[in-house]
Amino acid sequence: MELPFQHIDKDGLPKHIAIIMDGNGRWAKQQSKPRVFGHKNGVRAVRDVTEAAAELGIEYLTLYAFSKENWKRPQVEVDTLMKLFITTVSKELKTLNENNIRLEAIGDLDALPDDTLHALTYAIENTAHNDHMTLVLALNYSARWEIVETAKQLAGQVADGTSDVRDIDEELFESHLTTCGYPDPELLIRTSGESRVSNFLLWQISYSELIFTSTLWPDFTKADLYRAIAEYQRRERRFGMTSEQVTKS
Repeated sequence: MELPFQHIDKDGLPKHIAIIMDGNGRWAKQQSKPRVFGHKNGVRAVRDVTEAAAELGIEYLTLYAFSKENWKRPQVEVDTLMKLFITTVSKELKTLNENNIRLEAIGDLDALPDDTLHALTYAIENTAHNDHMTLVLALNYSARWEIVETAKQLAGQVADGTSDVRDIDEELFESHLTTCGYPDPELLIRTSGESRVSNFLLWQISYSELIFTSTLWPDFTKADLYRAIAEYQRRERRFGMTSEQVTKS
């Protein structure tokens, strides 16, 4: 595929990109439309970015689709989001399989409405054989919830004697996170101009490169993704080391 930004190093791509898809409501307001209009138009950006990531060879793409805090929004907006999710997953299932993309999800999934969970489970099961890219949807997700649940699991294991508290380290903790088996995101993108991570993958993004763009999510295109990757590749990732140490390694 010919890239519009030739300075992207296709040998230095991040394995895992995470995106906070923000700005649907503001985009709709600019069009003098209700907020749900923005969510419906945001589906196009999801499709384009997923396609672009797969074409580039990104191994994992995680999208923050619905947070635990989002239940506080107006009921009509929440209901529309759940219905939109069902129709979108069903409509895009064929495309996911044609592009060899596996769908997975993280979050408190059992608390989703039954019909939403059913559609999600069906899509996950029917794309499980795909291995070109993994598309991870964060649904009813909260990083604080995830960390607390992990702590509860480990505490329970210590209480029943199946684990020793002295054996708890970062590796064991990570093995109980919902993202177990995924590499940590090297790149986190947030759209809409907000400069915060909003309770998303707090453990996993400890060393991620953070890129905040003013582009509202429905306007986010393949070109915007390429720009973010190009910016990521211009940065020096030191992981606590000095520049000299990185250069020598």
